[in-house]
Amino acid sequence: MASFNKIIMVGYLGRDPELRYTPQGTPVCDFSIATTERRKDKSGEFQDHTTWFRVSLFGRQAEVASQYLSKGRQVYVEGTLSQREYTDKEGNARTSLEVRGSDIQFISSAGDSEHTPTARASATSAPAPRKEAPARPAPAPVDEDDIPF
Repeated sequence: MASFNKIIMVGYLGRDPELRYTPQGTPVCDFSIATTERRKDKSGEFQDHTTWFRVSLFGRQAEVASQYLSKGRQVYVEGTLSQREYTDKEGNARTSLEVRGSDIQFISSAGDSEHTPTARASATSAPAPRKEAPARPAPAPVDEDDIPF
């Protein structure tokens, strides 16, 4: 049987993206994302549980992300998840969740005038233009005789 590794996240950047290049010249953009869930604890109180992910993007997607993203921005990321274990400076064993991004969407709030454009980048293409929703016909007016009560 085949295996499958895919993660989809919507979270907030914890730091500004860092753009670097491999020795072969491939752009790589690294940043961290925080996702937060609200859960009830044993006493019935709601607690926020935050999980941090390290994200790496490659190629043109990395360049676009480094240009448009900044700390605090909300972002949608799809990719593959891996877990890395390491020892920190104090000698403690730590675990890091790392995502190799394959698709990213920049999410802007209505009041975010600095980052108003919505952009989408795919691992195989440049940012896709935003598609407008087709216009829906206006609903027909309702006559009082049509109301069943």
